[in-house]
Amino acid sequence: MAETLTGLAQSALKDLADVFAAMPDDALDGLVEAIVAARRIVVFGLGREGLQMRGFAMRLFHMGRNVAVWGDMTTPEVGPGDLFFVSAGPGDLATARTLATIARQAGARTALVTAQPGGALARQVDVVTVIPAQTMADDRGAKLSVLPMGSLFETAQMIAFELAILKLRARLGETAETMRARHTNLE
Repeated sequence: MAETLTGLAQSALKDLADVFAAMPDDALDGLVEAIVAARRIVVFGLGREGLQMRGFAMRLFHMGRNVAVWGDMTTPEVGPGDLFFVSAGPGDLATARTLATIARQAGARTALVTAQPGGALARQVDVVTVIPAQTMADDRGAKLSVLPMGSLFETAQMIAFELAILKLRARLGETAETMRARHTNLE
């Protein structure tokens, strides 16, 4: 028998609540500080994590930050004073590792959001933000989220990014109105 929509939603929301309950209050502070200090920010992610990174880039743009998404034709070079921010929920991605190396060699700071802080990439970057949620690296076993595959991480990532925006908004003197003024009118 299929579960009800309400039951599935309650299970998913409990899984998300458990993720945020496991995060210390300062879990986003390193990332927030790196963003505040950055002259320019370039974000990178693949698949659904990449979609969350694109959404975060949009919010950073609404905050007046100089931000680009890696792979877009307008992606600038990075160097001193810049931040290259990657997502690798499972802990390591060869592409992310290579790009972080290039960014560091160019003098940029590097940051990672992951569920697996023991991965190779975490040892390579300057700032690690951990979201302790199920990814495809650990989606088999006894304790599984009701959400499939890496969806718990990706959903928690979106919420964590919105919470980081709230912290940044206070730090940068932004308001809902100043952010809205930067929203596109081409809709």
